[in-house]
Amino acid sequence: MSRELYRPQGSWVALITPFTPDGQVDMDGYKGLIDFHVANHTSALLIMGSTGEPTTLSLEERKDIIKALGPYCRGKIPVFFGVTLGSTAATIDLARYAQDNGAEGIVLVAPAYIAPPQEAVFNFLKAVCDSVEIAVGLYNNPARVVVNLNPATIIRLAQECPNFVADKEAVPDVAQLASVIDGTGGRIRLLTCDSPAYAMILPTLAMGGHGTANVTGNVAPREIAEMSQPWTNWEQVKRSRELYFELLPLMEAVYSAPNPIATKAMVRLLGLPAGYCRLPLPDVPARSLRAMESLIERFDLKAKYGLK
Repeated sequence: MSRELYRPQGSWVALITPFTPDGQVDMDGYKGLIDFHVANHTSALLIMGSTGEPTTLSLEERKDIIKALGPYCRGKIPVFFGVTLGSTAATIDLARYAQDNGAEGIVLVAPAYIAPPQEAVFNFLKAVCDSVEIAVGLYNNPARVVVNLNPATIIRLAQECPNFVADKEAVPDVAQLASVIDGTGGRIRLLTCDSPAYAMILPTLAMGGHGTANVTGNVAPREIAEMSQPWTNWEQVKRSRELYFELLPLMEAVYSAPNPIATKAMVRLLGLPAGYCRLPLPDVPARSLRAMESLIERFDLKAKYGLK
């Protein structure tokens, strides 16, 4: 492995995909969101993760996004692109395309719908890792793809693939996190999602995890970045705990509808580029929008971030 690999920690924000009023990818809006995160302490970005509506994007759109934003992010903020497609060959093609167009890394999930056994998942992940030289992160999200990436699979991948650098866990299972940390011996960065239904942020940081791969950073990046720092002293422990409970209403709001429905609505209410989700994802109902507006006012988010 000849290149230096970026290893995410702190706040790794899963970015929304902004759309224009006529439903096209808003590339200028994307760049505006990237600049917003650069200015507000986000450590790295994940583009076309589940928050980015990848299943509603065509392959041509996904390539256009990578081609435009890989170079745009270079030197500003590390960017990983979600590249999982329906087959190993297609995923490898898109992973190599990301590598050729300035990506810091790629993120993989278990292929959806087919529910492959663990050995097949491992073979898929290893084949993609071996096909590129850039960093590779895993997104373990069995609620979306049915299959859990078992600790043994993650540990084996860490042993065999030197460019596998990070594991984002979206599971309510402290034992799984402990097994991954113990079994990988610190070779990979462990980050957790910020779903309040799982409430895994503080346990992850307490066990030596490296931060969050989060959604709430779309609307409160500075606060999430501070909360997500790996713990090195007792002051950080105290501050993360304070921020967790302070920010809990925001986390509950962005997860109040299937991701990214509520997140996108809140970004739009803040006046940032967002648009609406593509069908079949609906918008949030009017009563939810009013509650979100009240929450934005309560946290004074527009004033804090200079938004109108």
